[in-house]
Order: sequence, then C-alpha cells, then structure tokens
Amino acid sequence: MQVVKTVADLRQQINSLKKQGNKIVLVPTMGNLHAGHLALMKHAHRCGDRVVCSIFVNALQFDRSEDLQAYPRTPEQDLAALQDENVDLVFMPAHEEVYAEEHKPKQDIPKHALNEQLCGKYRPGFFDGIVEVVARLFHIVNPDVAVFGEKDYQQLIIIKRLVQDMGFPILIESVATQREEDGLAYSSRNSYLSLNERVQAKQIYETLLVVKTQIEAGSQDFVAIEKQAMDQLEKAGFRPDYVAIRNAKDLESASYGTDFIVILVAAWLGKARLIDNLLLQKR
Repeated sequence: MQVVKTVADLRQQINSLKKQGNKIVLVPTMGNLHAGHLALMKHAHRCGDRVVCSIFVNALQFDRSEDLQAYPRTPEQDLAALQDENVDLVFMPAHEEVYAEEHKPKQDIPKHALNEQLCGKYRPGFFDGIVEVVARLFHIVNPDVAVFGEKDYQQLIIIKRLVQDMGFPILIESVATQREEDGLAYSSRNSYLSLNERVQAKQIYETLLVVKTQIEAGSQDFVAIEKQAMDQLEKAGFRPDYVAIRNAKDLESASYGTDFIVILVAAWLGKARLIDNLLLQKR
C-alpha cells in the first residue's frame, strides 16, 4: 500500500497504474474509518483493478468551526484498516494541496435547489462544500469508478447529478448502509454519543421501520406519517430536523404511487446529529 500526500505524487502513481491497463476505483473519505467505510473498500475491489482511498477532512462542508475541530481524526488506525483491506493507494493531502487553484475543474460547478433541501436546509453551504471537494478529487484522481455509501443518500444523489452535469467519465457505485447489531447506522459521529444516548440512538432506525411498515400497509397521507414520526422521535428525546418521504430517484416529493421511495431522517441526540434512511421498492 502506497501513501501519498501531494497531488504530484498521486498523479505519478495513478498514471503508472493506468499505463498498465488498470481500472482505477476511488473511495473518498474523511477518515475515522468504521465498518461502513470498509464495506465501501470491499465493494471497490469488485469494481476495478486498483483501489484508491482519499482521507481528507474537508473544511468547506462544516458550518461551525468547533464541529470541524471536534471531528475525530484517527490516521494510524485508518491506515492499518486500509492495509487489511488491501487498498492500493491512500491519498492524505493537506487543505492547500486540494484547494490549489490549478486543481479546480475548468468548468464551473452548477448549483441546484437540491443542495438547499433536507440536510442542506439545516446545514447551509454543506453540500456546496461536498460538491466542491468531490469535483476536485475527481479532477485530481481521474478515476474510472467512485464508490459512495447510501447512508448519505442526499449526498449520493447530488454527486450523481454532479457527474452528469460536468460530464465526468466516472461510474458512481453505491453500497447499502451498514448497521450495528441494534440497527444504528455506522457513523463517525456516533462517537459523540454518551453511553445512554447510544442506547437511545437505535430508535432512529426503529422509527424508519415504522414509517416503512405504514407505507407498505397502504397509508397514503405521507404528511401525517412524517409528522407522527417526528413526534415519536421528540418523545424519545431527539431534536429532529426532519422526517421526509421522497422519490428515491431524485428526492422530489413522493406519493403513494411512487415506485421507488426513500424515507430520510435527521435528528439531534445530545451533541450528535444523526442521519439515516430506508429504501422502499414498491412492486
């Protein structure tokens, strides 16, 4: 496993791999890797010949400086885990490397209303920061495939749109949300939970299952279902930002006739803002 910290060194390695005919797969991360990330690495190996993982805590997607400072950083453990997953190349750049002017894509990045909805409504500028760094990483690495998790479902849809809008010749692959035994989705921010909050946190997934069951049973008043779920979370001690039932293809509003539905939730529990979702494919 090679570890590089500059764009020049990265491109030298990538060019060498491509000259040998290798198909390059990129897995962008912010580090503090957990089982969810490692599932992305496993999937990446099935998508190409060489796996590149970036570890970069992107300041542009944090809306509060204290959140950026508090974000857990575990580089030694991350590298050991990536070694175990047989990752070929790890890119660990400084902020100045990624955001140097020469690494900005020539085409302006379009902005969409989707960036301001759901999590974007509660975290202004969050998705603009994600789109900016992902576009730069795509420009720098020039992968054939990039792998993202479905837990960050809004991010996944936005990145797919970015690839389409900017004409990146990159296939976007997604991996199902990985969960702990009680259903809580793996997340770096789970480390912010106290022991009692960690026990409570499973109710996020339980709430999603209730909503899914209601839709499958034929309930058609999605607004009422969303409100009921919000009330359930508040009673359980959460501070919910939203529960939303959307079209899974584009995150537009869903109706009972929608074939492919995603149920999304974002809620605070103590210092942790937890997000999760469930997909529902109707026959």
